[in-house]
Amino acid sequence: MSRILTMLFAMAFCIFALAGGVATAYLVGYLAEEYLFEGASRLTNILFLMLTFVMIIATLLTLAERKWSAFMQDRVGPNRARLAIPGLGNRSLGGIPHIITDVLKMLTKEDFVPGTANKFLFNLGPILAFAPVFALFAVVPAGPSVMVFGRHIDMVVATPDFGMLYVLAIASLAVYGTSLAGWSSNNKFALLGGVRASAQMISYEVALGLSLVGLFLAFSSVQLPALVGDVGNALVAGTGQARYLWRSDGAFDLGLPAWGIFIQPLGFIAFFVASFAETKRAPFDAPEGESEIIGYFVEYSGMKFGMFMISEFMEVVVLAGVTAALFFGGHHLPFGGEWLASQPLMQEHGWLYGTILGTVYWIKVILLIWVQLVIRWTFPRFRYDQIQNLGWKILLPAGLANVFVSGALVLWDPSLRALAVVGLLEIGFVVALTMTQGAKAGAAHATAHGHGHDAHGLPAHADPHSHSPAGAH
Repeated sequence: MSRILTMLFAMAFCIFALAGGVATAYLVGYLAEEYLFEGASRLTNILFLMLTFVMIIATLLTLAERKWSAFMQDRVGPNRARLAIPGLGNRSLGGIPHIITDVLKMLTKEDFVPGTANKFLFNLGPILAFAPVFALFAVVPAGPSVMVFGRHIDMVVATPDFGMLYVLAIASLAVYGTSLAGWSSNNKFALLGGVRASAQMISYEVALGLSLVGLFLAFSSVQLPALVGDVGNALVAGTGQARYLWRSDGAFDLGLPAWGIFIQPLGFIAFFVASFAETKRAPFDAPEGESEIIGYFVEYSGMKFGMFMISEFMEVVVLAGVTAALFFGGHHLPFGGEWLASQPLMQEHGWLYGTILGTVYWIKVILLIWVQLVIRWTFPRFRYDQIQNLGWKILLPAGLANVFVSGALVLWDPSLRALAVVGLLEIGFVVALTMTQGAKAGAAHATAHGHGHDAHGLPAHADPHSHSPAGAH
């Protein structure tokens, strides 16, 4: 019971911390607009969205992954690093001191550079691996645009017309970091790791781009704010994913929103799998599988190794953020969004409305991060030929088929209802297939380990004395 209460308290604390951070971002944005210049809130968004939310969540993920892996494997987890706090004793504090020890280790460890390495490119590799991931979140809206004390505040750093094309372009630059890290080390094993990583990332970029074409066709835009959309009211219908495909009549809006997961489930699966492969995390961690092969950054140590490591966790956060914006309505509620926006309190205090929806967005991000951790510690590492077959023989044809079907359905029914019906059928098919396979696996397991054997481990239908010398007498 105490463990359950501890988890509930931790969850409540995280939600309040997220809400406090979002509220502070809106209020600081107002102060910047009021006392600096118009558009200064975009600069403060860099501080809050990219340097605070993304970096702090990525840092905490280094602990969360250890805790979750220990939970799934029935281990104790990180508890060796402790802080002797007066009045609290020598406590592990949930493993938080391990973050401090990691930082100290990265900062104090020897910065080793191979004597025959190309020093300039060797130092450039970690930067090219870290910087593109950091820059990706600049176009992701993490909250609604609201009026705060008479000033218009956007919860996004930049809104270029090319939107998702920026994401795809910047994400493709990360391949240079892996290639340079492997080649500039002048290590044959690191070079092979760099080649594996580059081939994998380039292969899945094709499926990554195709998986989003259906979404672009549905909403006729590549801008993330347009894809997320704005909440409507009694006079104006919602746009983007904030609109309803079907809704009930009444003051409280309830219905099926035009979220990407409902109108593009196949695109979501392809995007999530391809993005997961781009992060090079298990089960796609063949480039870094150091228990079996040697990774592309084997020669790196100290903070350079730390940049490769933290960029991987930042990719997890950015992937969750982009997925939430594209396929799960961004900061919008699944129902009741129009009702909430019409409340006098929300219209009078825009920062409160923005805080609620901004917190909703970050909760979605946390849940998608949890899904990635579950996948990371459930599936074994894929072989390299399996990785390439999945990208070229499954995701690529599926992406092409999804583009043609989505284009035809959008032309036939611009209201997107036909596309949603097909999407719901696809979701039902996947759920039914998963349940059927799960039932078959459970029945086979029960037959092999339960009903098919007696207490002595012999087959249930066999007579233990039928072939023994004692049974013969």
